[in-house]
Order: sequence, then structure tokens, then C-alpha cells
Amino acid sequence: MKKMILAAAAVLALAACHKKADVRPLHPEWTCNSVLYEVNVRQFSPEGTFAGVQAQLPRLKDLGADILWLMPMYEIGTEGRKGTLGSYYAISDYCKVNPEFGTMADFDSLLVAAHREGFKVILDWVANQTAPDHIWMRERPADFYERDSLGNAIYEYDWTDTRSLNYENEAVWAAQDSCMRFWLDKGVDGFRCDAAGEMPAKFWKAVLPGLRRDYPDAYLLAEAEKPELGDPAEGFDATYAWELHHLMNSIAQGEKTVQDLKDYIARDAENYPHHQFRLMFTSNHDENSWNGTEFERLGDAVKVMAVLCFTLPEGQPLVYTGQEIGMDHRLAFFEKDPVPDWTANGFTAFYKDLIAMRHANAALSAGGKGGPLVYIDGMPEGVLAFSRAVEGNKVTVCANLTAAEVALPDGRTLPAWGYDIVCE
Repeated sequence: MKKMILAAAAVLALAACHKKADVRPLHPEWTCNSVLYEVNVRQFSPEGTFAGVQAQLPRLKDLGADILWLMPMYEIGTEGRKGTLGSYYAISDYCKVNPEFGTMADFDSLLVAAHREGFKVILDWVANQTAPDHIWMRERPADFYERDSLGNAIYEYDWTDTRSLNYENEAVWAAQDSCMRFWLDKGVDGFRCDAAGEMPAKFWKAVLPGLRRDYPDAYLLAEAEKPELGDPAEGFDATYAWELHHLMNSIAQGEKTVQDLKDYIARDAENYPHHQFRLMFTSNHDENSWNGTEFERLGDAVKVMAVLCFTLPEGQPLVYTGQEIGMDHRLAFFEKDPVPDWTANGFTAFYKDLIAMRHANAALSAGGKGGPLVYIDGMPEGVLAFSRAVEGNKVTVCANLTAAEVALPDGRTLPAWGYDIVCE
């Protein structure tokens, strides 16, 4: 026992073909115990380039990450640009790279080097909207964009540097399909689809089956918490566990309890079949920049909440840029603001141990391959204790989700926000 911590008709035809023969397994085999690492290219190095990321691949390999999710690296618009450098999510051409990051040859070099190191690389796909000066605004202004009663192209929320695409027009579906295939043909391994719930599910269900058929080893992640988007037979391998994220914040701030977490776990298991991945995280680019670092939101509960992300059923854990060195800094979104210091420290060892544990224990796998959650009774109030087991492997987790030391029934004590993990 050890302890470790372009015609619309073409899209519809593809979907029809998919219904006749779906030979792809539910998930690519390599995904079920994988750990994602989100790369903020702009802030990842002083240069903020593809080459700057490539130089750090050995460090990320030593960390143990499996999938590198590159935040949007496409050419972005200048019209209405926010800040000095603009938003990654206001794209002017899906098939060009942002010159701020380098050339297409530089991207290709990064992709080849990442694959050589054993990483999978997924791109952040922004299908909901484009920049106001996207090439489609010149080529198809009348029917590719949603417009108000006065004929003005509209945007959502405060995204003033974007314009919303018209998903009632199936030609938009075909155009998106074509652009995604451009990158899959270059060898990328899939997509994290931004704001996936903002588009009609019928779009994803028309386009993604064809991508699954033609690129059976691709991984697809939806930034949405909608069960209808989480069926891998029709589209996405994984959806976001946003509710869990907010619940962990509330527990750390004393507003919710272990019982709330147990209620969530039961509800999520009912809403999402066990073969669906649920992306679990304590931070990401949105949370870090707009809502605060994990230290601001979670305080001393940072590590125990990360442990839950790595051990709860069907979870697929995410590490965001800088978390592995305990960076307590909100990265600017529209300006250059590089991570100040990549020196390894205790947080580096913590995340290395968590990732190694994930890889070494089949009981923690997602996609219905891991063990079911079994609660351990008789624990003090505020302690979540459970085990997960498959044949030949068992992981037991005991997490103190309170700000006070607790005594366990076996005589051990757990410090405030402490945890114990046993793998056997």
C-alpha cells in the first residue's frame, strides 16, 4: 500500500453517412486517464510566441500533462479591438495564425515537436462569433450574421469586439466544418469548443459525427454544461463541470457543505451517463482573469479542491497556465502579461504527484472505465471520504472540507482543508 497525492448539404450528407456506420468507439483510448493543460500562448513566455511554448515542452512533459489545449491562436480582428492586443476570441480568419504568435511554419514546428514529445494538441474553437472584420463579413455579410431590425450585425453580452454568426443558415455549418477540417488535416488532435451551448445543438449534431467518422482519434470538449451535448456517440467527449467548480468555491468560502457536494455528485450522475467525461478544474483563463486566481476564491482549500478534480467519478482534470507553480496573479486578457517566474516549487511537486497518480490508477479513469464512488461511513461532519475500485486497483480519498482540524475514526487527524489519499 502506498500513498500518493462548404455547402450545407455536404454537412447533412456527412451526418447521414454517419448514421449508416459508426465505427468509432465512444472515446479515443488515449483520453480516458488523460490530464489537460491549458496553454495561454500570449502569456506563456516573455516572447508570447509559438516558439516560446515549444521551448517549454520538456517542462510540461516532466509535469506529466497529456493534452495541450492552446487558447485561440488564429488571426484576430482590429475593428473594435479591446485593449492593446485584443481578444483571442475575436477572430478574423479561422485558417490563419495570429502573427503576434509567429508564422504558420512556427505553429507547425510546435505541433510536430509536441507530438514528438508524446502530447496531444487541441485548439480552442470559437464557433459562436467572429470579429466584425472577419473575412466572412466581406464575403457573406447578408446571411452569415445575426442582425437586428435595423440590419445591424449584433453581438452577445459585452462582447463588443465580435459579431454573432447566424446558425439558422446551414451554410454557416458547412463553413465551420470546412475550417475545423483544415486544422485536423494539419494534424491537430481535436478541439475545445468555446461557448458551445450558445449554438443550437442541431449544429453540433450535424457536424461532429462526420468529424468523428473521418478523424476517429480526435478529442472534442464542449465549454457547456448541457447533457444533450455530452453524448460521445453524437458529438463531444466531454463537457464542463461548471456547477462543481462554483460549488467548490462556495464550500471554501463557508457557504456550502459536504452534503451539498454529495447532492451534486448524485445529481450529476443522474444527469450525465457514466461514459461522459466531465472537465473538472479550480481555474482556467476565464476564472483567472475575470473572477480571481484560485487562491483568491479558494484560499487554503486550493489543494484539497484540486484533489477532488483528479479523483471524482468521470472527472477529467485541467491544469491552467501557472497553476503548477502556484501563480497567484490574474493574467491580463488584452495585454502582454507573461507568467513572471516558472521556477518549480511545492506546487509543481503537488501537481506532478496528482498527475502521476491519475496515470497509475485505473480506478480513477473516466469514460465508464474507472471505479464507482463508494462513500465511507462514520466520518465527522465536513469530511468527504470515498473509495473507487476496479479489479486490481483501489483508491481511497479522505478530504477535510472545513477550516478546522478533524479527528478520524481510526485515530488519525486531518488538518484544516487537509486530505489523505491511499492507492493500493
